Formats: sequence, C-alpha cells, structure tokens
Amino acid sequence: MPQVDSTPSPSMAPSLVSVLGRIGTMEVCLAQTEDEIESAQQLRFKVFFDELGAKGSATLEQRDADRFDPVCDHLLVYDTSIAGPKHKQIVGTYRLLRSERAFETGGFYSASEYSIDSLVNAKPDLRFLELGRSCVLPEYRSKRTVELLWQGIWTYCRHHSIGVMFGCASFQGTVPAAHALQLSFLHHNFRATNDWDVRALPDRYQPMDLVPAEAINPRVAMFAMPPLIKGYLRLGAMIGDGAVVDHDFGTTDVLIILPVSRIAERYISHYAAEAKRFT
Repeated sequence: MPQVDSTPSPSMAPSLVSVLGRIGTMEVCLAQTEDEIESAQQLRFKVFFDELGAKGSATLEQRDADRFDPVCDHLLVYDTSIAGPKHKQIVGTYRLLRSERAFETGGFYSASEYSIDSLVNAKPDLRFLELGRSCVLPEYRSKRTVELLWQGIWTYCRHHSIGVMFGCASFQGTVPAAHALQLSFLHHNFRATNDWDVRALPDRYQPMDLVPAEAINPRVAMFAMPPLIKGYLRLGAMIGDGAVVDHDFGTTDVLIILPVSRIAERYISHYAAEAKRFT
C-alpha cells in the first residue's frame, strides 16, 4: 500500500495546554510529535484491523492512516504508569477535524457517507467538529477512560468555540438487518430535527426503519446499543437519516449529530468544571 504522510498537523493549537484532562495515572492530551501520531495509528490498527478485521487504509508499518490524519488533531489517552517513552503509553485515541481545516483540505471524512456539507453550509455561523477513529485498547475500555476522553473533547471544544460535534458511529458487521432492533429504535426515537437533518448519500443509503415502533422494547434496544452510541445519546445526540455499510471497516454506520446547545446541563456543568482546570 502507498505510504501515508503522518507529519504533525499545523492544526495543533500551540496555545492549548498539553494536558486536557487527568484521572489518577491517566492523562488526555493532544498529539504533539510524529511518534505520538504514529503510535495512535498503530493503536487504531490493533483495534480496527487485528481485533475487528478491517480491510481499509493500513500502511506497510501496520498503521491505520489516511489523507485526513495530517490535518486532524489527535486526542490521546496515556497511562503514565507504563514504563518507557511517552508515545508508548498511549492506550486510547480520538481524531478531531475542525471545519476550517476540513475546508482547506477538501472536506470531512463523513462526507463519503453522508451529505454533511449541506448542513455545514446551512449553518455558517457555527464551528463544526468531526469526531472519528475512536478506539481504546481492550484492557482500558472502562467508564474512566470514556470520562477522560470526554474531558479532553470538552476542553478542546471550549478552546475552539465549537458549536456542533458530529461523526460516524458504528455497529460491527455489514448486515443492517442484524441490528434491526437498535437501528429502528434510533430511527423512531432519536432522528434529527428538520433543521439538523443529514441524509446518507443516495448510493449508500440503508433504511433504519426495520421494526415497528410498537414492537420495540426500549430497555432491550438500549442494552444492545454499542457503548459509544449509547454515550452520545445520553449527551443529547441526534441521528441522521439512513445507515451506511462500510465494507472496508466491516461496519454499519450511523451519523451522530450533537449540537453543543443540546448537551444536557448536568454534563455541561460537569465537563465545564473539569475543563477550567486545563484551559
């Protein structure tokens, strides 16, 4: 496969402090060096390719990398109790792409699945942030790690005056019917309002309305929901129109749309208090 440039992006904001959150020996920071970005790409390879069987954008060095990496910021979770250099302490990552950087480089990653540009163009007064490539090593998949990632994201959003977060979130597998209960529950209960709605591209659109609303047990549906999607819903996220099958990553994707104005006040208060410590 062709090599992918992983040179640190000029989008990294030097005025933002290096540590964006901390819980015990765990820290969340923005990547500052090429070694840190490559370590994040290697972690993504372990999760997406080795663990989940993806077939997409890997390099010969066993890194998950694509053309968006050089223009994104990379949020990293470190376990500082691990011996060795800092880039070897990375146990989780999120990829962050702000709208101004997307405009400079030819769009958002999600635009290959959803008509996201129409929403961005309709709200020129808001700054958009695309969240993607979220992954954590198996032994660190805990509430504490998720909490730390959201500390970092909220500190980042405050620093850059982000008004809307969005991105694709996934169900494992390429048969939407295998997730009929969860997809239908999202369709009936969390669809985006008209002013925020985004539809899957026509040639990729998969219907989500697979089970009648009256046949759905909400508790069962939520229990079966992927933790990442469940977390977004708790914050106040909405879901775009239609699912998309991603054969490269072996997933069925839905679009998450999370205006900051919709985030529940209790979460705003909690993360704002944490963010003040690191801004």
